[in-house]
Amino acid sequence: MKIALAETDALKQACFAIRRAVFIEEQRIPEPEEWDDYDAIALHYLAEDAFGPAGTARVISRDDSAKIGRVAVLQRHRGTGLGAQIMRAVMADAKARGFARAELESQVYAIPFYGRLGFVAEGPEYDDGSGIMHRLMRADL
Repeated sequence: MKIALAETDALKQACFAIRRAVFIEEQRIPEPEEWDDYDAIALHYLAEDAFGPAGTARVISRDDSAKIGRVAVLQRHRGTGLGAQIMRAVMADAKARGFARAELESQVYAIPFYGRLGFVAEGPEYDDGSGIMHRLMRADL
């Protein structure tokens, strides 16, 4: 599996296609909730295998924190450890870029997954507007 920064429009479009499949089609998040102005300035990461795109994540710079979001793995790759591979790659790149910490807004069911990667949940659960409950999580890099 190759995980790298999506530096071309074609690679970014592959990231967006994964997000469409996972968030809009599977989780039924309304399309206007998925796309935002941060897509134009975020770092987008793409995981690919020999057969094509498999997963994605993005990072938004927030002072000395890397806000990781839109972490998505296509259904056929779930349960393989790909999500953790993506997160480790993104966190390593964020650290190399000088970020001191990472933060994310985890869907509540995924809190244990991010906890195994060193993230600690903070504050109460909240609806981010998608109808899915989330919780803020942070980790030092």
